[in-house]
Amino acid sequence: MANLLNETAGLLAFVRTVEAGTFSSAARLLKTSPSAVSRSVARLETLIQTRLFLRSTRTLVLTADGHSLFERLSPLLRELNMAGDDINASKEISGRVRFSMPSELAPLFLETILSDFAVRYPAIQLEIGLTDQHVDIIRDDYDVAFRVGTVASSDLMIRRLVDFKMIMVSSPPFAKKHGSPSTAEEASRVPFARYELNGISRKIRLSDGSEVTPTGPIACDTGQALKAAARHGIGAAVVMRCIVKDELEEGKLVEFGRQLKIQPMPFNVVHAFKHQVPLRVRLLCDLVERRAKELAAF
Repeated sequence: MANLLNETAGLLAFVRTVEAGTFSSAARLLKTSPSAVSRSVARLETLIQTRLFLRSTRTLVLTADGHSLFERLSPLLRELNMAGDDINASKEISGRVRFSMPSELAPLFLETILSDFAVRYPAIQLEIGLTDQHVDIIRDDYDVAFRVGTVASSDLMIRRLVDFKMIMVSSPPFAKKHGSPSTAEEASRVPFARYELNGISRKIRLSDGSEVTPTGPIACDTGQALKAAARHGIGAAVVMRCIVKDELEEGKLVEFGRQLKIQPMPFNVVHAFKHQVPLRVRLLCDLVERRAKELAAF
């Protein structure tokens, strides 16, 4: 009978490969090379005399035996990992956290992240990327990405943090000039500052299921640009309510088309760690979730 206690490297490589989906992603988690992970899994397969993965040039498929082994090993490794977290909770937490966040949300989150996370955990190396573009988490070597909107189905893990309320806004003179549209058809005749990404203008989805195809003289790829265009009367704009809180309170912007209720936008965290998220990453995600819930209440 194979003594699996002597093959801990292979067992760990196998579990991380199942969780991450590829040898290269597992290698990133284990801080080694994809070839080393592949060799470790191959040695394990030889030891237990069974195939754990069906391999092709592009995919790995878990076999029935592989699934059975993973179901037994994963809870054990998870308990070991959590035990390590509990033991180290009172010690200095270190390591790198590289994350991506939409630039429009940065002013609302960075103060909390820097004061409640960076200051509290000085041994953690933070790497912050602010962009509305969807970064490639694996290729660009990000630990997590915080994204607004629907995330396409993929091998990545997606955790919804909150739904952000959306609002249609304009400058007061713009609202006075164009009135208050009450239907999607009326709104389609209003000039907009359009949200455009990769050359495609995004439709405005209303809560009743109807849509508005915005037209207008300016296209923007960030919420901050949309807000500025609306403030200067160039067009109406649809943005997250939380990013225009101050402008609404100061009267620089007003709610436009108040009768049109817009579908909320999900705010998600996306990562490639599968079920084994490092403590330092979990702590950041939990902090962002708490702050997001505060903002969503507005």
